[in-house]
Amino acid sequence: MTLRYVAEIRDPVHGYIKITEEERAIIDSPFLQRLRRIHQLAGAYMVYPGGVHTRFEHVVGTMHVAGLIAESIADKANLDEEQIQELRLAALLHDVGHGPFSHLFEEVLTEKTGLGHEEISQRIVLESDIREILEKYGTSSKRMSQLCVGKQKTHAFMNEAIAGGLSADIMDYLLRDSYFTGVEYGKVDIHRVIHSLDVMGDHLVLDQAALYAFEALLIARYEMFKAVYFHRTVRAAELMLAHSMSLADEELGLTNISRIDAYLKLTDEVVVYRLTSLPRQNPRLRLARKLAENYNNRKLVKCVFEKVMQRKDRVVEKIFSQKRFRNELIGDIARQANVDATSIYVDVPTTPSVPHTYTRQALNSITLVSEDFSGKHSEKISITELPLVGSITGFTDVLRVYSAPEQRNKVARAVQTIFGREELASRVGSDGLS
Repeated sequence: MTLRYVAEIRDPVHGYIKITEEERAIIDSPFLQRLRRIHQLAGAYMVYPGGVHTRFEHVVGTMHVAGLIAESIADKANLDEEQIQELRLAALLHDVGHGPFSHLFEEVLTEKTGLGHEEISQRIVLESDIREILEKYGTSSKRMSQLCVGKQKTHAFMNEAIAGGLSADIMDYLLRDSYFTGVEYGKVDIHRVIHSLDVMGDHLVLDQAALYAFEALLIARYEMFKAVYFHRTVRAAELMLAHSMSLADEELGLTNISRIDAYLKLTDEVVVYRLTSLPRQNPRLRLARKLAENYNNRKLVKCVFEKVMQRKDRVVEKIFSQKRFRNELIGDIARQANVDATSIYVDVPTTPSVPHTYTRQALNSITLVSEDFSGKHSEKISITELPLVGSITGFTDVLRVYSAPEQRNKVARAVQTIFGREELASRVGSDGLS
């Protein structure tokens, strides 16, 4: 069962990627071309100069991997040509709603509106010219708006191929981010995983013999998280830019998504230009402008404290899970150091070490399949039963404190004083930090 391809794209990660006529129409649309101007890894290029690849390369690569998955399970899941095309298109469109600097902007968007890039992706598929392109080729835009974010209602295994631990998304970004940053951890054998996939009970399952390849995939993601995605200097740059965007949001309307056409004009360079062009008269906007200018010139805030902490502690859990408690901690540090609170940042990971499933729940199990003389047998095993993977489930509970370079010594002393008080235990009142 083969799609009719009309062109190909040379990709440094996957080689030649063949595309169909419908895929080419989507790729050539302004909505996909816009992704060429959005960095895949936000501010990571401040640390890894080669990490300047964009969302565009990623969605094309994810489409290719989704096609490989579809071909691998086609006979097992009775996929027809139309369903294979749908899966590839969903992968191509899965990040179409990303704002400037990708997940970095999403932090601001979610804080201000409660929405993420997935909801925006759905709107773009339904409200832009992409809808007309899809329907011209007989593809349901409504179904595609659901499948591209792993929320269509008919086949769970198709959602799992788009989002989750066995998704085309994770298989592409690990290889791609590793290649462009030069960090070796993301080099995993995705083809072993893909060729070992099966479908049972409407879910993707993995051949027992390929369990080691799945474990390597999750461990690679964990190592990339530590080395790249949550690197202390990468996060320093991103914290500054996110704070700048948050301060300037009311002035610039960055998270105003009432008009999707205005949102689609926001790219990395456009936003940085608008931030560095803010008026200086208003103190809030002056700070936003300074942060953006310092980001541009790589004059970054400095990490003055870093500690792995246990979430089983009641206070620590509050700080990690709720921003208002982190803000209280910032105020506490600022008073202790006698500095302006706007020059202090508290950062914790908000992404779990092991990816979510397509239902946005923690990935806590995987179904393995084996075959013998009596037929196929499946067994669901808990992630915690995998010795290496089980040890990295949950979150990487690292808390970091950053400050402006000129105040780093005072802030460092204040943080040491605060965290020396039995890990903040004495600072908890009935409603939070005391």
